Amino acid sequence: MILVDFPSYDFKVQSIGGKDQIFDPCRKKWVALTPEEWVRQNVLQYLIQVCKYPIELIAIEKTIQLGTLNKRFDILVYHGTTPWMIIECKEANTPLNEKTILQLLQYQQVLDATFLIASNGPTTIGAEIKMGNLHMLQQFPNYVDPNL
Repeated sequence: MILVDFPSYDFKVQSIGGKDQIFDPCRKKWVALTPEEWVRQNVLQYLIQVCKYPIELIAIEKTIQLGTLNKRFDILVYHGTTPWMIIECKEANTPLNEKTILQLLQYQQVLDATFLIASNGPTTIGAEIKMGNLHMLQQFPNYVDPNL
């Protein structure tokens, strides 16, 4: 398990027509503030503030083609132009289980990332893929600029 101490952040939140929204700095737009979105935004701030991942290399909720199905990942961090880390977010009361891992592995079939992470806020798990094997992580990997 990865211990994550989410940083404090002054989230921009508004209510329109009785529905709460949060501003997503990656997508540069207001999105519905669901329990899953709250986790996604906290993970995003952790990646940017603590891990120092470049915000311009983070994609949020993009559609990918899996066979004949359209699927949407939560967070994808690129290393240069290569998918590097897939992160699946669940709302806080949703356990991270086999279904979550299978979802990540489906995305992995298309994206071929090095790292797979799942978080529901209180619990975060992750693995690095080396030579076809999963190696559990104790922390988020350091981001190294591929241009250095």
